[in-house]
Amino acid sequence: MKLGFLTACLPESDLTDIAHWAAQQGFEALEVAGWPSTDDRNHIRVDHFDEAECDRVSGIFAETGLTLSSIAYYENNLHPREGAQVNAHVRRCIDAAAALGCPTVGTFVGRDPGLPVRDNLKLAADVFKPLVAYAADRGVEIVIENCLMKSWHPDGYPGNLAYSPELWEWMFTLGLKLNYDPSHLVALGIDPAAAAMPYIAHIAHVQAKDTQIMPEKINRYGYYGPITGEKGWYQFRVPGLGQVDWVRVIDALQAGGYDGVVSVEHEDPVYSGSTERVQTGLGIAYHTLRHLVKG
Repeated sequence: MKLGFLTACLPESDLTDIAHWAAQQGFEALEVAGWPSTDDRNHIRVDHFDEAECDRVSGIFAETGLTLSSIAYYENNLHPREGAQVNAHVRRCIDAAAALGCPTVGTFVGRDPGLPVRDNLKLAADVFKPLVAYAADRGVEIVIENCLMKSWHPDGYPGNLAYSPELWEWMFTLGLKLNYDPSHLVALGIDPAAAAMPYIAHIAHVQAKDTQIMPEKINRYGYYGPITGEKGWYQFRVPGLGQVDWVRVIDALQAGGYDGVVSVEHEDPVYSGSTERVQTGLGIAYHTLRHLVKG
């Protein structure tokens, strides 16, 4: 396995600086943010991907010796108004990944909040079967993160239909792979290591993020969370500062034969606000995982 991180946490830095810093710290891979060029979360211009951009990105990875593990574009592919636009950008990410020899493109299934789950599953099959075929023709796999995305639903229900092992089994029938993130399982009361073990063969990428539970807020809001805009009863932390048992999680991946990248997804509010604080958080994650994730 290799240890890396998702570049979206450093929107003010360019890919060259991020890659050189990552290599100096001992990271071995990067999951590169591929949102549209108008978005701050952009480190590869997939919507303006030409020979020069391909050479620029390839050169950065050749110079630093890092692995490009995935191109990340996490948006709602089933959005009732913007879904077609999101789908088109996923295709652009696939084209860029194929040109760069990158094995995966990461996104969300999403959800149309105006439809029941069963109708969404039918909609997702219509949307993703051609996307999966498009990717397969170019030697790329689409990986789906198991994030709840409650903010996409007006009542705070899951807005990304990939949050549970039951739904993983459904999406595997579409040819999708899993970008396994244990932090979201903690918030559902699911044992992350036990949940992963039956599905290691379907995990094509791993994101490392931790979850800190705040019991005093559960006592006020319950597991469904607040009905106001106030934050709920858990928050994401860098690995080592939450409830995830990383020894068991990495051991489960190792035992199942996973040999890909473990990519830190930094969304820790404590270690945010400046490049230096984000880098400090990434350093904490590195020291938590380095002795577990060994190439």
